Amino acid sequence: MSWVWPIVIGLVIALLIKQFWFEPTKVEGTSMDPNLSNGELVVQLKNKPIKRGEVIVFDAHGEDPNAVAGRKYVKRVIALPGDTVSAQNGVLKVNGKTVNQDYISENEQYATNFPSAAEIGNWSSLSELGKKMNWSRNVTDKVPKNQYFVLGDHRSVSNDSRYWGFVDGNKVMGVVKVPFWGSTSQQRNINQEWKHFFD
Repeated sequence: MSWVWPIVIGLVIALLIKQFWFEPTKVEGTSMDPNLSNGELVVQLKNKPIKRGEVIVFDAHGEDPNAVAGRKYVKRVIALPGDTVSAQNGVLKVNGKTVNQDYISENEQYATNFPSAAEIGNWSSLSELGKKMNWSRNVTDKVPKNQYFVLGDHRSVSNDSRYWGFVDGNKVMGVVKVPFWGSTSQQRNINQEWKHFFD
């Protein structure tokens, strides 16, 4: 019977780690190519403050009108609460400053999966984008309190904030990090991108 207590303690510790610190997550889909691939295993850090340029995992149900219950999305945070966002000819700006997008190709910087790139590829404000795309809520010039504007790195296929609006902070499950076995470019483009978001 003495063997039971170490197992119980181990299970309690594992549950606490999963609940409060980190947990493995599998990337579903190609919206984060080339930096994260479909089926790739990453780590989500829970309760970590979110910075521009970081990648998050969130519960997409209720954010994307087409997402079913239990569906998780992995996307890059472009703008934080209170930020403004615009895009013109592949140049993405947050609060009037040009965002460094060297983590994706120039083609992806322009890309959209909307039939007419002019419809969604260029916008001068979030409210203009929201009206073009018929967002069902929060059509505003600034990212609302406790919400985030997110994009996939593979812009030509990504279903993201351009199409349905902001991600509520209560839906964020954690900040994504590539484990030590990930490539150097993944480590830089996922784990370190926030350090040179405007460079």
